[in-house]
Amino acid sequence: MKLLSVNLGRPKAVPYTDHREGVTGIDKQPVDGPVRVAAPGPKGIGASGLAGDAVCETRHHGGDDQAVYAVAREDLDEWERVLGRPLTNGMFGENLTTEGIDVSGALIGERWAVGPEVVLEVTSGRIPCRTFQGHLGEKGWVKRFTQRGAPGAYFRVIRPGGIRAGDAVRIVHRPEHEVTVALQFRAMTTERTLLPRLLAAGEALHPEALAAARTYAEKYGTERTA
Repeated sequence: MKLLSVNLGRPKAVPYTDHREGVTGIDKQPVDGPVRVAAPGPKGIGASGLAGDAVCETRHHGGDDQAVYAVAREDLDEWERVLGRPLTNGMFGENLTTEGIDVSGALIGERWAVGPEVVLEVTSGRIPCRTFQGHLGEKGWVKRFTQRGAPGAYFRVIRPGGIRAGDAVRIVHRPEHEVTVALQFRAMTTERTLLPRLLAAGEALHPEALAAARTYAEKYGTERTA
């Protein structure tokens, strides 16, 4: 299990973003050399956890609980077959393109050691947006991406440090619950009745998902898990 690439984006003016200045950092490109990773600060204030990476719309992206975004190369390869076009590393706006890891199958709260220094913790899956669809240029992309249910994973930074392409990735902690990124994504998008099941992940869960699960459970009870 390893990093195939570390990908950074620069602010770019586009017609398909809701950012007040019309810019986005979703077009991320692989970079050479080590990149510093650290907690960026709370959502709305902090941006990306990777030095030199742009997160322009901080109302919805970035911050400590969405500091790093990873996508499996295997998922990009599958989408290449479906879409009939090449997808380079970073094309989904991911900071980390991995090999040999089921990223969407990772457990909420699972910890990855990346290279010799960095430790990351899984918090949630990526919810697709208008900017993502515009960047891909695929009609109905948000719906198609959601239906497939393999969103990749967001991480918070537990231990900062440097990472680079080729670094080994090791799973150093797996929680005892069964709440995967894919399950969390389905609960937040297409199958709201799954929300109470997310409570098993506790405080490791992205705060917005945890709040949604608690609200649903309070309204409907915790037995609505079908």
